[in-house]
Amino acid sequence: MIRSLPNSKFYTITFNTFIIIYFVFLFAPLLITCILAFNNSMIPSLPWKGFTLDWFFGDGSGGGPTGFFHDRFNMRAFGVSFRLAIAVSLMSTAMGTCAAFLFEQENFPLKNLMYLLMIAPIVIPGVILGISILSFTTTVATFFQNHFGIRLDAIRPGFWLVAFGQFSFISTYVAMVVSARLKKFDRTLEDAAYNLGANRFQVIWYITLKYLRPSIIGGLALSFLLSFENFNTTLFLVGADVPLPVALFNRVRDGSTPVINAISFLLIFVTSICAMVNLMLSRKKTED
Repeated sequence: MIRSLPNSKFYTITFNTFIIIYFVFLFAPLLITCILAFNNSMIPSLPWKGFTLDWFFGDGSGGGPTGFFHDRFNMRAFGVSFRLAIAVSLMSTAMGTCAAFLFEQENFPLKNLMYLLMIAPIVIPGVILGISILSFTTTVATFFQNHFGIRLDAIRPGFWLVAFGQFSFISTYVAMVVSARLKKFDRTLEDAAYNLGANRFQVIWYITLKYLRPSIIGGLALSFLLSFENFNTTLFLVGADVPLPVALFNRVRDGSTPVINAISFLLIFVTSICAMVNLMLSRKKTED
């Protein structure tokens, strides 16, 4: 369709209807979840019974509900998820950035095959990935313990196994984000720096990485959010320290309460703010 020509009435109605249906389908569940976080009802559903903040700040006194910030189990799970997301995002950003340099600026045998192997974890279902990692690490740990008497607790179900499990596919997302910007990089800027006497480290640090800074920050934010909300892979690798998504699943399985809605509201609010800040910073750095 030629954009400069006037649209027909049928096209306009169809287009507007699609937009409305699409965004209602996308945001209606999130909106209902946010509303129920403030509903003064023990059952996380409508109708509206009045406004309350007890699902956030209630301390359980007087027979009232215990809110999220006074729930030790949920707060501990939140702390585990936060530490996990920090560890995974730092590892994934470092490895993903190096992988982007490898595939965009280097030539080596079987490069295309290696690239396919790098992106394979993001197309494999998280359940399969979690089961595979658990089976492999358990076999290795059991072998070393039975034959050499060495306990490899780092690859047993627990915090670091979850971190490495998430890192195995989240680093690929970072590599793809950084690669997309690195493709647009003008290599003559590096040549000019070499001609002016700069060494390889100085060129990468002051020119290439400075150009890639928006995508690296974006990859860091993306990896943090992907780690924080990951459930499928995490469920099979978790140990005594339960991350928040798994903790929420256990709570919902045993019986949902509006505290779940309160936690969901906080996550939606915080991630939305982070996404907006990251978008504004990326645009500002791109313009600069």
